[in-house]
Amino acid sequence: MLVAIALLCALGAQSHVSSDSAGPEKSYLGFDRNVYPGDDALPILRKTFSFSSYWLSPPPGEKNNTWTGKRELLRAEGFGFVVLYRGPDGRELKTLTLAKDRGARDGEDAVASAKAEGFAAGAIIFLDIEEGGRLPDAYHAYLAAWSETLGRAGFRAGAYCSAMPVKEEPGVTITTARDIRNHAASRDFVIWAYNDACPPSPGCTFPQDPPSPAKSGIHYALVWQFAQSPRRKEFTSRCARSYYRDGNCYEPGDTAHSWFLDVNSATSPDPSGGTK
Repeated sequence: MLVAIALLCALGAQSHVSSDSAGPEKSYLGFDRNVYPGDDALPILRKTFSFSSYWLSPPPGEKNNTWTGKRELLRAEGFGFVVLYRGPDGRELKTLTLAKDRGARDGEDAVASAKAEGFAAGAIIFLDIEEGGRLPDAYHAYLAAWSETLGRAGFRAGAYCSAMPVKEEPGVTITTARDIRNHAASRDFVIWAYNDACPPSPGCTFPQDPPSPAKSGIHYALVWQFAQSPRRKEFTSRCARSYYRDGNCYEPGDTAHSWFLDVNSATSPDPSGGTK
């Protein structure tokens, strides 16, 4: 009997050790920027990053999309993807009806662009939402129509959005990421959260063991953008020295400082599933 008890204890101890040794989930580094860095930049950037952004539309502030036609080159270099489509400014969505119509049209455009660039059904397309805090009802109507259109074509909807709390009233704060997830129509959106405030952000750093996206403040985030170029001084005073003198963030191998960029961590080396 004593031998049997000892054996059970030993097996239990081995099980406990095995569970503990599994360790935390691995994270991967990625970069994003509005303008394609150029073909010559890819081998240098690949030494640090596992994945890259990939715009399906002109980015904010740009009339053209310089990423068009570059998917296979990035894929051949070994990059995974976070696929992006520019979202509207909330002021553009005047009524619920107009918002729904715009969401459907933009969804169709995102799907057509994704297919033209070689992204297969099942890939996640992140809508770029630059506004912080709670979104207006019209924006949620847009999101519902946009994601429904993507879903019919076999793609998944994601949102690049703020994980930074906005105070609504005493004792009450909201983040855009939570606001999106709190709505039934967008509850399944995959979240790419941005929060460059130090802490929790480590600033413009490139650790071999990147921080988990959950440290962004959004525990279910798939991707966390923790550094932006140029740095936002009001949020980054505690990590200012990690950025370069011009306020931008550059990959360590970019000694000429040719490609300022934003830095991300993700729970996958291919967050959008774009290499398939």
